[in-house]
Amino acid sequence: QMCKKFTICQNSMEMLLHNNLNLPKVTEEDGFCLLKRTVEDKCLRKISSGLYTFHTYLKYVQETFISENQNVESLCYSTEHLARTIRQMAINPEEVIIPDAPTQESLHTKLKSTKAWTEKITIHLILRNFTSFMEKTVRAVRYLKNTRSFSV
Repeated sequence: QMCKKFTICQNSMEMLLHNNLNLPKVTEEDGFCLLKRTVEDKCLRKISSGLYTFHTYLKYVQETFISENQNVESLCYSTEHLARTIRQMAINPEEVIIPDAPTQESLHTKLKSTKAWTEKITIHLILRNFTSFMEKTVRAVRYLKNTRSFSV
């Protein structure tokens, strides 16, 4: 929808130049929750922390992408719920990094300071990276559900 509505496309050179958002990622070092229990716990904590971080980015998208406010509001709620659920699955849930209020406010201020012409690119990058993060999250949780005694 973003590409059609605002003519922002995946291969835009402009997008690549402005991708300094430091968005959460699940990497191979996180183990994708596929190995032993300690790596699974690290992965679950990383996923939960990433979801809590994405929540701040998604709030920005909600405020900025007005025409999709309800959809993004639902996405924000679901993301926060999933972050809590995955956090509870971890052996050491207290080790999940949840951005505190000053960190969230600082990030929000940084995002709001983007110029109008990069705003749409920022939204696109957030949503694209969130999609990638969720694809890896779904794979990891599905694997755990199929191989472990987790009830998700």
